[in-house]
Amino acid sequence: MTSTAISLPLVLCLSACGQQSTVSFEKDVHPIISKHCVECHLKGGQGFEASGFLVESYDSVMKGTKFGPVIVASDPLSSSLYRLVAGEVDESIRMPHGKDPISEKEIATIERWIEQGAKNN
Repeated sequence: MTSTAISLPLVLCLSACGQQSTVSFEKDVHPIISKHCVECHLKGGQGFEASGFLVESYDSVMKGTKFGPVIVASDPLSSSLYRLVAGEVDESIRMPHGKDPISEKEIATIERWIEQGAKNN
């Protein structure tokens, strides 16, 4: 086998392995939000009453809180939703408040979705 025959599959694998699949709001992000946020952030919930943040749909998530948007498309570090669930804030306001933190895998999914433009897909 020549070195070209060996290196071509390796190059193809490395380029394919480095690509991240598209994160879907409906299939990937909304289930995380439903699992961890819906208890407090639906109408009548303590989180909704305090912030105005409603998590019932893509549109309500993108609307944000009574203080402004929580998602800045393509910029997780400027997105308060990401920063709050990733623990990049004071522990007293980390979300979900008073509960176990969201898993690293779920946080990474939210981060990738925002990086990919926070699309309604």
